Amino acid sequence: MSDHTVAHGTFVIERAYPHAPEKVWAAWADPTQKAKWFGAPDGGMPAEMFDFKPGGRESRHGTIPNGPTFAFDVTYQDIVPLSRILYNYDMHMDGRKISVSLAAVEFFAEKAGTRLRLTDNELMDQLGAFLDGKR
Repeated sequence: MSDHTVAHGTFVIERAYPHAPEKVWAAWADPTQKAKWFGAPDGGMPAEMFDFKPGGRESRHGTIPNGPTFAFDVTYQDIVPLSRILYNYDMHMDGRKISVSLAAVEFFAEKAGTRLRLTDNELMDQLGAFLDGKR
């Protein structure tokens, strides 16, 4: 029996925001806006690299207080402004790769603002593509 295993799964999150699609899009596409909400609960996790275009890369890392260090490395595969973002990414914990994922973020204009749907195959429980028993 090998310690090198893979677990698979998918999850979908949908949220409605009372803001125009341009503002919701900017929260993903603008590095300053994204740093305000992505990552650490104390105000974000600034990007070391943020090249928001097809083929572009994004890289961030941070440490949970009294906990492990995480690294998030992205390659943007497809970007349709105000419509969708498709990217693959991997996560590392304390220098060990723990997951590889493909994610799609979709933006839908609605009367009251924007509906966002995130489809991903990573979740720190029973879903995701987790490597070597790291969940």
